[in-house]
Amino acid sequence: MAWLFLLIGGLFEVGFTTCLRFVDGFRNIPWTLGFLGSLAMSMGLVWFASRTIPLGTAYAVWTGVGAAGTVMVGILWFGEPASAMRLALIAVLIGSIVGLKLLG
Repeated sequence: MAWLFLLIGGLFEVGFTTCLRFVDGFRNIPWTLGFLGSLAMSMGLVWFASRTIPLGTAYAVWTGVGAAGTVMVGILWFGEPASAMRLALIAVLIGSIVGLKLLG
């Protein structure tokens, strides 16, 4: 169950990084509330998961899911480049996350 919470926490990290793009110096209230809510959920879930999963592993997986997800949001919704090398490196990152799960 801790791994599921960790994965969901990583997805909320994608949420807060995406919201951060629109907060406009924290003057855009709806996006700011989305940022704060996603941040709180993400931190709470990684904290909860790290009670069972070793902290270093939990942090690496959480940030990896967040980083990979944020890159994919950037590519799919914001027109960021999707070069072959960039996608290959994201695949390596995801493979590393899977490897940590298999070893954990």
